[in-house]
Amino acid sequence: MPELVFFSGTMDCGKSTLALQIEHNRSARGLQGMIYSRNDRAGRGKLSSRLGLVTEAVEAADGMDFYAHVVGHLSSGGRVDYVIADEAQFLAPEQIDQLARVVDDLGLDVFAFGITTDFRSKLFPGSQRLVELADRIEVLQVEALCWCGARATHNARTVDGRMVVEGAQVVVGDVVGDAGEGAERHGEVGYEVLCRRHHRRRQTAATARAAALSPDVLPVDAPK
Repeated sequence: MPELVFFSGTMDCGKSTLALQIEHNRSARGLQGMIYSRNDRAGRGKLSSRLGLVTEAVEAADGMDFYAHVVGHLSSGGRVDYVIADEAQFLAPEQIDQLARVVDDLGLDVFAFGITTDFRSKLFPGSQRLVELADRIEVLQVEALCWCGARATHNARTVDGRMVVEGAQVVVGDVVGDAGEGAERHGEVGYEVLCRRHHRRRQTAATARAAALSPDVLPVDAPK
């Protein structure tokens, strides 16, 4: 039976790498898939991994109807055997409903990949809808690590190396600009994975290095 499968995990746990592996395995068997991505690090219309692998994809814009897009491709003589949707956390809930309809009405497997929670530990709307609708949820077993060496469970946003907890839910990393209220107005925006303890303490790798130079730092907080 076709399934809507949600592969989830923190940043750096290999979600996009697995998406590319699934695409490779199926295309090597003569199957053809529709690949969607959004806000990929390699640019628009790309699906890439941090290992340097990249393939072409359809940029999932605001308001795109996934079901209509797949039906349109089939109606024009194209072939679709499965669907891959990377960075699915950025999709609107109604777009997740459309992916579910692709499974139910067209009989196609849909593989969605995304992080579950944002830098505030709040569910992304797209991820929440996937948790509600997915036939199967797979938490990736490749463990990302916090700077302290513990298993990373939380995604943190940083501005010039310091963690922030306010601002827009979606801000592309490694850009210069407004980080939102409560954060520095201008600076380099980045993302880092942390364990829960250091996410609660807002202690990133950069601030941990600075704290290690202080005579008052607790040994338990010293970076390994």
